[in-house]
Amino acid sequence: MKSILKTVFLLGILLFFSCKKSTYIPLDEAQKSGYLQLGDSIATEMQKVLLQNVSSAIQQGGPEYAVTFCNTQAMPLTDSISKKYDVQISRLSDKNRNPMNALESSRDRISWEKIKSDKKDFVIQESAEAIYYYKPIAIGIPTCLQCHGGTSDIAQETMDVIKLNYPNDKAVGYQTGNLRGMWKIEFNLQ
Repeated sequence: MKSILKTVFLLGILLFFSCKKSTYIPLDEAQKSGYLQLGDSIATEMQKVLLQNVSSAIQQGGPEYAVTFCNTQAMPLTDSISKKYDVQISRLSDKNRNPMNALESSRDRISWEKIKSDKKDFVIQESAEAIYYYKPIAIGIPTCLQCHGGTSDIAQETMDVIKLNYPNDKAVGYQTGNLRGMWKIEFNLQ
């Protein structure tokens, strides 16, 4: 409860100051720190929600069911957390499974390169309209390899379901600890 109150308080402060801006003024260090904390809090909650739901799907019907679940429910789950905090949350990767998770903008491609080299979260502000938070996503637990690992990790039945739901899938071949993608959280200041 204390964590939620802290997050709401930080969000309120950031929104108050961001609404007062009529011209572009770069973030100072305290503001960057605030957005880093808030972004990390939201990304951590989003990751937790996804992992809980995918784990539940695996328990219900194995990895094949989890792939189908992700295909239909990952985006709605992401949208629900986005609405909760009035932000836009995305998961992005150069080896995306869902085409909607591809790196499309030059900002995202540059941020991906920064994530790959620095392996830590950061904030970008390019204008008075928005602030972007980016955070690495790693393959954290061996269970992830059932759908994102190498050919020896993914059962043929699971691979068949992946190919059916994601014909252009690139999100395989990982090992535990590998960088899988990045969170992008857009704070709209308008």
